[in-house]
Amino acid sequence: MTLHRRAMLGAAFAMSTVWAAPRAALAQAQPPAGPHRLPDLPYAFDANEAAVDARTMELHWRFHHGAQVNNLNAAIREHSALHDMPLDRLLMNLGQVPEGVRTAVRNNGGGHANHSMFWVIMGGRGGEPAGELAQAITRDFGDFATFRTRFNAAANGVFGSGWAFVTVDRDGRLAIVTRPNQDTPLFDGQRVLMGNDVWEHAYYLRYQNRRAEYSTNWWNVLDWGRIGERFAAARAGTLTV
Repeated sequence: MTLHRRAMLGAAFAMSTVWAAPRAALAQAQPPAGPHRLPDLPYAFDANEAAVDARTMELHWRFHHGAQVNNLNAAIREHSALHDMPLDRLLMNLGQVPEGVRTAVRNNGGGHANHSMFWVIMGGRGGEPAGELAQAITRDFGDFATFRTRFNAAANGVFGSGWAFVTVDRDGRLAIVTRPNQDTPLFDGQRVLMGNDVWEHAYYLRYQNRRAEYSTNWWNVLDWGRIGERFAAARAGTLTV
């Protein structure tokens, strides 16, 4: 009985160590099996608990985004001319992708770009932007509250699965757009400042069908410093995905 109890306690401790590890360290991606790789998360899985639970973050990053990267690499494996093409250029030039793999590149490449942006803009404490980005929001939407309301309305209005985005041009002009599935404004030659994933896998464990509640809470974990850096990069012509 004593040995059995010790074995059970040892197993329990091992499991607790496994589940605690993501909370103590940054999430590290596996080496890629092709030119594209799953980016490391810049924070622990529980960094966005104010809006997204740690388990959802892990499943979303490791399995949903991870599968898209693997599928993208598989799709272009036999097309070496595409291997050196940066992701944004690949998606902005889908017409150059062989027809037999174009849909796979569209879906998985779009998902890879969307999620790579998504992880970067979170991990913060919400609030409001400052500086030139704040000025651009006031210019294009009237004020921050109106901007947030309009963005949430767009996100909540996506039928089924998709994304709400804020696009930005070289002049710093902002616009709110939505796309179905894993489509991205990159397909239309537009750059993405920020965006929210409203596929159910992004929020269902905590919110079930309450997308509007998720959309509201999501603002509490935005990192406006990083979003501001993306705004500056867009104006400098260096923003990619």
